[in-house]
Amino acid sequence: MGPLTNIFIFAWVFIFTLWNNIQMTVENEFTANYSSNLLTTVPKNISVNIRLLDLSYNKISEFSIFDFMPLSDLRVLNLSHNLITDLDFNAFMFNQDLKYLDLSHNKILKVYCQAVESLRHLDLSFNEFTALPICQEFGTMFHLEYLGLSATMIQRSDFRSITHLQLHTVFLTLQVFSRYEPQSLIALNTKSLHIVFADNQNFSFFLLYDGMSTSENLKITNIRYSVSYKDFPFPPLDLLKKIKTKVLVLDNVDLQWGIIFQIFLLIWYSPVEYWTVKNVTFRGSVGKVTEYEYLFFLSFQERLIDSGSSLKALTLEHVRNKVYYFNQGILYRQFSEMNIGKLTICDAYMPHMLCPKRISSFQYLNFSHNALTDELFQNCVTLTDLKSLILRRNKFKSLFRVSLMTSHMQSLSYLDMSSNMLHYDGAEEHCQWADSLTELDLSSNQLTESVFECLPVNIKRLDLQNNQIASVPKGIAELESLRELNLASNRLSDLPGCSSFPALAALNIEMNSILAPSTDFVASCLLVIALLVTLVLVAIVAFLCIYFDAPWYIRMTWQWTQTKRRAWHGCPREQEAALQFHAFISYSARDSVWVTNELIPNLEKGEGCVRLCQHERDFIPGKSIVENIIDCIERSYKLIFVLSPNFVQSEWCHYELYFAHHKLFSDSSDSLILILLEPIPPYIIPARYHKLKALMAKRTYLEWPKERSKHALFWANLRAAISINLPISFQANEA
Repeated sequence: MGPLTNIFIFAWVFIFTLWNNIQMTVENEFTANYSSNLLTTVPKNISVNIRLLDLSYNKISEFSIFDFMPLSDLRVLNLSHNLITDLDFNAFMFNQDLKYLDLSHNKILKVYCQAVESLRHLDLSFNEFTALPICQEFGTMFHLEYLGLSATMIQRSDFRSITHLQLHTVFLTLQVFSRYEPQSLIALNTKSLHIVFADNQNFSFFLLYDGMSTSENLKITNIRYSVSYKDFPFPPLDLLKKIKTKVLVLDNVDLQWGIIFQIFLLIWYSPVEYWTVKNVTFRGSVGKVTEYEYLFFLSFQERLIDSGSSLKALTLEHVRNKVYYFNQGILYRQFSEMNIGKLTICDAYMPHMLCPKRISSFQYLNFSHNALTDELFQNCVTLTDLKSLILRRNKFKSLFRVSLMTSHMQSLSYLDMSSNMLHYDGAEEHCQWADSLTELDLSSNQLTESVFECLPVNIKRLDLQNNQIASVPKGIAELESLRELNLASNRLSDLPGCSSFPALAALNIEMNSILAPSTDFVASCLLVIALLVTLVLVAIVAFLCIYFDAPWYIRMTWQWTQTKRRAWHGCPREQEAALQFHAFISYSARDSVWVTNELIPNLEKGEGCVRLCQHERDFIPGKSIVENIIDCIERSYKLIFVLSPNFVQSEWCHYELYFAHHKLFSDSSDSLILILLEPIPPYIIPARYHKLKALMAKRTYLEWPKERSKHALFWANLRAAISINLPISFQANEA
């Protein structure tokens, strides 16, 4: 099953890659990427059809209206990470479809305003503005959704021009920040607000308070405060009534314990539902916690347990503790008693977590990348609502103890124990997993084949990748619900049989030592092999049929054979009169003026006139269009195709080209004459016109000259290409 699974995966990867290549071919026609080319000016040779232009990471210091004026279809322009100092919005006056403009990470000091009303995304962050660069003209950009800004000071009047705009995201970079006037942010009307401070200056807590009163989603990066918590500016009493934030993210936090817990207390009583703190460093006072802080923690713990909160999920990632001689049990107790649904503490060097004293509301716990051991949650009966438990990258050793840990978790369905040091030698007592457990990740441990004696009976998805399993032992208890089994990167020398896994639908055995399937495997899984092979073949054939328009070709081939059959059984006179024209003309109706006024008059007059078959005058009434096309092609020595962008957009021209290709193949003759009336860009030729692409690549075609002085040579070459005499019998009949 493993090799066949690989075939199946390879087939889908092949199809996906092929489709991506097709999409990229089309997209590249409208995309120009000049990023990281050391450019000092905007290139002058940019195609006028470009929609996406990337000029980022260069050394461009200025641009003008003439640089972008020809690009009327431009929609996305990236000028970030350059050396631009002045910004004149008049440069985009002729780019009426411009929706995305990124000028971040430049050195812009001045802005000359002009409304670009089509903009949806405007990023001016990480520049060198002193005041916020919000012009009065910004107020007319009613489509604006994303606005990136930068400044060193903010005042209440800065946002008055855009208070009526319904923004989705505002991004503020406050580098070397000097002044903030309280309540300035609340003038904004935005769903998301992201504020980035310089990483070497004190954070303004008034920005936190006002930010929480401004947007539903708030993210603040670089929160540092070196002043003592005794000087901490407490929030105003009426703040809780004004808070709008539901999702709060604090990134790169470096604060003292007292300040952190003051913020924690504020958020606990606020409407915030999802709180994430990343890259946080807790600091103490002179290497240890003061008596004031210790009493505060105890008081906070009691208030935390006994009070309600809107908080549903708390995430702490990459935590560093620089407080020494601190009783960590207080902290563990606070976290374990929180009345929330989801708790994540990752990469915090946490060695232990206490079992909640009362029935817990936790449904999701993620304690990955810590120092937890087999003692975690042993005999813990209060986690009855827990559904997902993630303990990857810890220090668990005994798989048996892990099973005991889950035995009282009545709702547990997903358990991740990957990247630990788990082993099971089979000498312990019978494992006692939670009956509700259906997904188990035991990858990257030290497990051998004895692990199959210690598995949850109702498991559906099992990951044993990157262990030391040498075989799947026979006679193990049937895992009747198991549908997905990952045994990649082990020590298997033979494929496991299917008898113990009656419901198995996916098996991964990559990176093992299996050379060929055994007889037992073939006997127990033959049906599965046939099904997989069939699915792969059907998927490949279906994709190829859709991509190459096989139904269309099958339908045309059927009509061709039916018409040929009727002609074969027709009367002998029609057979004798098979060749009646020098050439059949195939062209788009949109090019009929040129055919009627130029082609036909120049070929059908004078000495050595050419008899042409034109569908508008020579199709026989009463016959179908397809039958007329086939008859005219059969009754003509040559086939003239007038190629243009209009030609490839005509369905009937495609029919004529297809039937002409049949005639060319059956007669083994060089009967096609290609006239290129107008250039055809390759990207507008549909995929099913691969015959046309091949013909244009291999055959020489006559190109219609625009200069009148060259027309005589064109007609001479075309007559020479036809140069065929019709049968004497036909000429006599004509006479």
